[in-house]
Amino acid sequence: MIEIKKIEPTKSNLKKFIQFQIDLYKDHPFFVPPLISDDLGTLSPDKNPAFDFCDAVYFMAYKDGKPVGRIAGIINKQVNEKHNTATARFGFVDFIDDEKVSAALINAVEDWATENGMNKLIGPMGFTDMDHEGMLVQGFEELGTMATIYNYDYYPRHLERLGYEKEADWVEFLMDVPDKIPEKYDRIADIVKKKYGLKIKKYKSPKKAKAEIGRPLFNLINDAYDGLYEYSRLTDKQIEYYIDIYLGLINFDLLTAILDKDDNLVGIGISMPSLSRALQKSRGKLFPFGWYHLLRALKCKTDRVDLLLVAVKPEYQNKGVNALLFQDLIPYYIKYGFKYAESNLELETNNKVQGQWDYFTNRQHRRRRAYRKLL
Repeated sequence: MIEIKKIEPTKSNLKKFIQFQIDLYKDHPFFVPPLISDDLGTLSPDKNPAFDFCDAVYFMAYKDGKPVGRIAGIINKQVNEKHNTATARFGFVDFIDDEKVSAALINAVEDWATENGMNKLIGPMGFTDMDHEGMLVQGFEELGTMATIYNYDYYPRHLERLGYEKEADWVEFLMDVPDKIPEKYDRIADIVKKKYGLKIKKYKSPKKAKAEIGRPLFNLINDAYDGLYEYSRLTDKQIEYYIDIYLGLINFDLLTAILDKDDNLVGIGISMPSLSRALQKSRGKLFPFGWYHLLRALKCKTDRVDLLLVAVKPEYQNKGVNALLFQDLIPYYIKYGFKYAESNLELETNNKVQGQWDYFTNRQHRRRRAYRKLL
């Protein structure tokens, strides 16, 4: 018999909710666990500013008294108001390969969504785009990343059996880091700098970076991403929350800011040494020894770099500004001995973004999906 329990968001309960996923994938070669402290912050109503405009519920499934699944239901009222919709989200979903378990979890969120006046359920999605989204449907034998979801290959089959259909797909690419800047990138970057009066700005001090580009960075993200699928604009409170998270651990060699002639931020590229192996060794915990593995990875003791974020002001998009970013970043990738670069999630329809990888040896190695069902 499957028992579904609503989980009150206390610290103790949320730790069990998070730990279920880590235990389900224990010693899996491609799963990358989250930092438990990060997920606690995301799921806690008293910590995550997204709860100012989101409602959420958490459920866990038990079989013979043992946990066998988990799921969150989320209503982002800001996005619903923006699009005049009544859509709920499911996320943080994991379950054993038992169709009764997955059905019980999904049904619990469907019932909750209907009770709250929603007529559509999509997912996996988080509270906002700053959270993990998209169920893996291709690339199950690829090492996951800190910024993405890994799931067993039976997950999509379970959802489709329950009547869920494709809503949107994202693709990801793995590039070889070249031994020099591609000639065309170099040429385009020089033209763009001269034509638009743009310049590169580098930082060494987190304090100075936070003061000068902390808020402009997230305002730029809001402007650049506003038209993307289900994008939830970051509020002032969220921006303050994410400034410390994003700029607190950055190797500033791997952050490139592009300014116009008036020193306004018009483009940003943020990379980070891959923390995937370090997170696997830490098992999601900083203590007692997780910090050592993460610190070592942050010092670029890895052959892979994650392209966490690329954002360009709308009026400068499709004008070659991305070439300017990589003209600066590639020499640092070479300096640190990176052999491979991972792109972040890109909507499969975003051909212009994907076109920038044509200058590199690349392969599209993962695909993930948001599913939908009308309630």
